Amino acid sequence: MAGNIPLVGFHDFLCVLLSGNKIIARLSSNDNQLLPAIASKLIEIEPGFADQILFSEGKLENYDAVIATGSNNSSRYFEYYFRNVPYIIRRNRNGVAVLTGRELNIELNLLGQDIFLYFGMGCRSISKIFVPKDYPFDRLFQFIEKYNTVVDHNKYCNNYEYYKSIYLINGQKHLDNGFLLLKQDLAFASPPSVLFYDEYNHLKALNNDLLTMHDQIQCIVSHSAEISGAIPFGKAQKPELWDYADGVDTIEFLLNL
Repeated sequence: MAGNIPLVGFHDFLCVLLSGNKIIARLSSNDNQLLPAIASKLIEIEPGFADQILFSEGKLENYDAVIATGSNNSSRYFEYYFRNVPYIIRRNRNGVAVLTGRELNIELNLLGQDIFLYFGMGCRSISKIFVPKDYPFDRLFQFIEKYNTVVDHNKYCNNYEYYKSIYLINGQKHLDNGFLLLKQDLAFASPPSVLFYDEYNHLKALNNDLLTMHDQIQCIVSHSAEISGAIPFGKAQKPELWDYADGVDTIEFLLNL
């Protein structure tokens, strides 16, 4: 399981149990407390789950199928290593937002939540925004100001100061509101404390581009009906039970083993 945000592996944990399977989970060292605590409470409620849940710290053995999460690079090794069993291998994906310039104040406020919750470390965190040309970034900065306390966190602040220094030394154009750096960039994955942006001319053309890059995108936040599959502002880190990571139906995978 990954460990980038708290309980990031809970949905897989739940799916395995709901499908009647046993789970053997190897937890990330960054998130190895909450899920065992929840499992203990679950077993307290229903003792029958005691035989269905195993947390392993060593090499995984005696498994029939695998769900694994890694980087784009490590996923190739996972695919080779687990080639003899059914698997779901997840790669790097990011959340993006499409702004039209007609967003309500409350929508921009909620966008701040999508950007800063978990310090932007989730695969559904908004790491890039698409804006029309000459977009008024001062209005965006105005309505995300309430999240300025993120810079009080030491590791986040270190990231902010590091990238600010890099951009200044290299003469790279960027915007700075004191706790977030905005930089125009083609990439989707921005580091913590940095939000990438890019400009578009027409929403229809942008939507077509996003559809061709779906394998890099976990979710899209927008109020525009022209953006396929867009979810409302403030919902990026609040997926429903049926919002499967990478669009892969985990329950269907498990039921067809």
